[in-house]
Amino acid sequence: MGAAVTSFWTDRPTLLTGATGLVGAWTLRRLVETGADVVCLVRDWVPGSEAVRSGLLEGAIVARGDVRDRDVIERVLGEYEVDTVLHLAAQTIVGIANRNPVSTFETNIAGTWAVMEACRRSPRVEQVVLASSDKAYGEQPQLPYREDTPLEGRHPYDVSKSCADLIATSYAVTYDLPVVITRCGNFFGGGDLNWNRIVPGTIRSVLRGQRPVIRSDGSLVRDYFYVEDGAAAYMQLAEWLAGNQDGRGEAFNFSNETQLTVSELVERILGLMGSDLVPEVQGEASHEIPAQFLDASKARGILGWAPLFSLDEGLERTIAWYREALGAAA
Repeated sequence: MGAAVTSFWTDRPTLLTGATGLVGAWTLRRLVETGADVVCLVRDWVPGSEAVRSGLLEGAIVARGDVRDRDVIERVLGEYEVDTVLHLAAQTIVGIANRNPVSTFETNIAGTWAVMEACRRSPRVEQVVLASSDKAYGEQPQLPYREDTPLEGRHPYDVSKSCADLIATSYAVTYDLPVVITRCGNFFGGGDLNWNRIVPGTIRSVLRGQRPVIRSDGSLVRDYFYVEDGAAAYMQLAEWLAGNQDGRGEAFNFSNETQLTVSELVERILGLMGSDLVPEVQGEASHEIPAQFLDASKARGILGWAPLFSLDEGLERTIAWYREALGAAA
């Protein structure tokens, strides 16, 4: 991490939502390492999460509450004199969204307007970063997605991200709230305990000597984005906004711009792990968009952003995390 990042974040009162999630834990780690004064809004205590397992939360103030509770958020912003907010809390699993759409809408949509309204009513807040998603674009005829691609989610998870994205934009445009939006591809990295996701599920299967399972037919094309790159991108964007207040309401795609099918990703993991196991292709996934990937040229051009890790480097670091966490021999 460069000196500029460290000096910006030193002693900075920062609210992080979603710290017990996959990307939240790595963002918390980076914030703590840069000397920020971090307050984490935590709803459920998740013992297996990286934030808890690694002791990272012990380096932060933990405020218990639900992201939908504006009064709690407003209290936290006021009492801890927060000036920077990284809003990562979300229900992120597509299958859960399809089965339980209301809980996903409540967290991802109502949670977003609660955070935005609390920030609007808190005069010390100077930067807000909202974690949206490439899913906010929905299924589009033209790829890759650019930031001016319409937000047209159709299925519950995608709709929740389209709505959250638009709500943040409305607060920027109508109330001059200093909020910027990130749209990233499919995150992967150590600490993902959702085993039905392709990266952790595949790694765990190989470590157990079992055939990895591909729920789809393996042809879905996606961006895969390493969590440490996501954490760095969120923080770089907040820092950029601090010096570019006219950038409020801007959205940025973040991607290493390496598109893979699910089958190609699994084969890459198998290769990195030295495994000759043959995947079991179930062909059962529903409500999945055939191809989604991002153009990150805006972030590269305006922010001077670049990923810190190649796809293979991210996968190698992820595999190493699970080898250690699951107690497998290297």
